[in-house]
Amino acid sequence: MDEPAPHSDERAPGRGELVVVTGMTGAGRSTAAKELEDLGFYVVDNMPPSLLKDVVRLVDESRGVEQRIAVVVDVRSGSFFDSLQANLAAGATGRNTTLVFLEAADEVLVRRQEAARRPHPLQGTGRLLDGLQRERAVLAQLRGDADLVIDTTNLNVHQLTDRIAEAFGTPETVGLKVTVISFGFKYGIP
Repeated sequence: MDEPAPHSDERAPGRGELVVVTGMTGAGRSTAAKELEDLGFYVVDNMPPSLLKDVVRLVDESRGVEQRIAVVVDVRSGSFFDSLQANLAAGATGRNTTLVFLEAADEVLVRRQEAARRPHPLQGTGRLLDGLQRERAVLAQLRGDADLVIDTTNLNVHQLTDRIAEAFGTPETVGLKVTVISFGFKYGIP
């Protein structure tokens, strides 16, 4: 279920948009990042939060216009992760910032993590579930501060991308996507 934060405010006109995506490992951060990129955002994954202000400035300078920016931040950032809340609270970027938190039930996260065959960043030598519980504790404050919380427990990839498109799409970026492929049967079906 999506939960808007109680403190969400209206977007100020004329300011660029910054979306910060965070959440549990296996909850869909990479999928959200890909969809935001498809929606026209400049996306930076696994960025140390202390570089947030500099990245916004560099992207704007290189593009010549205020670009919509999305950053994905997670516990892999280590000690840098602690500075995220301070950067967001200080309004360091001068943009309309939306904090998106992705989560899912532990049993679903365990299943997804096992399917990916990658170690959890906080697992260490312990059990996967212990790593998830440590991560949930570290992220508790951010979840409370989030402008949008999306529970992906019962969502597939397409449903998650639809939720992201509903939240951040514009009339120019949302709609029917058509891909045309030309091919010859003698070379095989694409």
